Amino acid sequence: MRTVAIAIFQGVQALDVAGPVDVFAEANGFVPSSSGYEITLVGPEERIVRTSNGTRLVADLPFDEADRRYGTALVAGGPGLPVDEPDPRLTAWLTDTASRCERYGSICTGAFALGHAGLLDGRNVTTHWQNAPRLAERFPRARVELDRIYMRDGALVTSAGVTAGIDVALALVAEDHGAQVALAVAKRLVVFAQRRGGQSQFSPYLSAPADETSPVAKVQAYVMEHIGERLPVAQMASVAGMSERNFARAFVQLAQMTPHEFVERARVDAARNMLESSDTPLKTVAYDCGFGTADRMRLVFTRRLGVSPNDYRLSFRTRFAK
Repeated sequence: MRTVAIAIFQGVQALDVAGPVDVFAEANGFVPSSSGYEITLVGPEERIVRTSNGTRLVADLPFDEADRRYGTALVAGGPGLPVDEPDPRLTAWLTDTASRCERYGSICTGAFALGHAGLLDGRNVTTHWQNAPRLAERFPRARVELDRIYMRDGALVTSAGVTAGIDVALALVAEDHGAQVALAVAKRLVVFAQRRGGQSQFSPYLSAPADETSPVAKVQAYVMEHIGERLPVAQMASVAGMSERNFARAFVQLAQMTPHEFVERARVDAARNMLESSDTPLKTVAYDCGFGTADRMRLVFTRRLGVSPNDYRLSFRTRFAK
């Protein structure tokens, strides 16, 4: 059996635990029992922890008794995990377990626990986009990527928040049993199987204004509907019925990004969808999504996702093709 230990604590995010657990458990239905997953929840001495949504989980073992050599050890995240005052029991368990297991890592803010255990130094890591700047500040020796869904650096794997725990668990299942098993699990759980680790957490609407009737929201909708066109600030300001200066200021205040940033994210998102779902030539994708040329699209993709459009398409098809 492949052994998986997941560390929990008071105030843990329930989905950070349940997502990966369900992926590994469902995988057991597609592989021989001898190579399936044995899952253990490890927690504080009191065993029963209340999650951030109010439900309760029961740890199978307390930290001081979970001294087995696990194949995979993960620590979940959640608002109950102290950022600056680590639980010494959790820190000690992670330090000891990571030295003996095949791979280890975190879901969401569990990365802070790894950092306190000295396991992020000199490594490429990620966490939830809201917490990434704090992680980089708290652990300056770590190389924090601000918006990746998950990252692998040797034996270490870190991921973004909540549903990204499902993505990283699927990636580990694919590593252990192949892409076909991972795809079968994804279908069983009715989740998307195509999100790659290098893919950005940010959709163009991640920081959309709460007021959908605002001029800024109107412009965002216009951009998505006219993604293949030139979209200068003057044109967007005209759609909003504002001067260029006032529009640019209002857009940054409400969307937390410049108009240019939003347009570029929207173009990347549109191109990703085309690359994932069709064999449309790259030059056509680039034109339809407003990049103009395939070379320009490649530059933006490489800067934002760390991969070229062609490699993105090939990786998607290789990992998750039927």
